[in-house]
Amino acid sequence: MAPIGKILLVSGLLLAGAGILFLLADRIGWIGKLPGDIIIKRENVTFYFPLATCILISIVLSLLFWLFRR
Repeated sequence: MAPIGKILLVSGLLLAGAGILFLLADRIGWIGKLPGDIIIKRENVTFYFPLATCILISIVLSLLFWLFRR
């Protein structure tokens, strides 16, 4: 049962962190506006692909998971 407890604890912390990030998203203006994020605006269509933001989030999460495993 101990591994299930660890999984639930980490999942809860990740969800809480995501919730805080959503609450503070307006104050963090650079997320989604990094160089490398692709924005294509046409007359009635806007295409947004946050490539650099996804890479940054992936690196941060990889480092966090690496630290939790140690």
